[in-house]
Amino acid sequence: MAKLNIKPLGDKVIVKRVEAEAMTAGGIVLPDSAKEKPKRGIIQAVGTGRLLDDGSRADMQVKKNEEVVFSSYAGTELKIDGDEYLIMDESEILGVLG
Repeated sequence: MAKLNIKPLGDKVIVKRVEAEAMTAGGIVLPDSAKEKPKRGIIQAVGTGRLLDDGSRADMQVKKNEEVVFSSYAGTELKIDGDEYLIMDESEILGVLG
């Protein structure tokens, strides 16, 4: 993977989705068109935190390289050097795995 040349601002994070399952639990091989986009990913970069009313920044609850779960329609897709990423608000992350 090439070096990611984008820095998220504020409470934004950049996530790379994990690969979708190619086979169902029953052993049926799924074509790419039938695969559901995964709702899990690995944090690639985090912003500096949400700006609070007093001018300070809130600490981010997630950090780089953590595996997270997010909602189906979370984030905005972007493609950088052929790799697909999502940029989303930290609040769109539902939980951290592991």
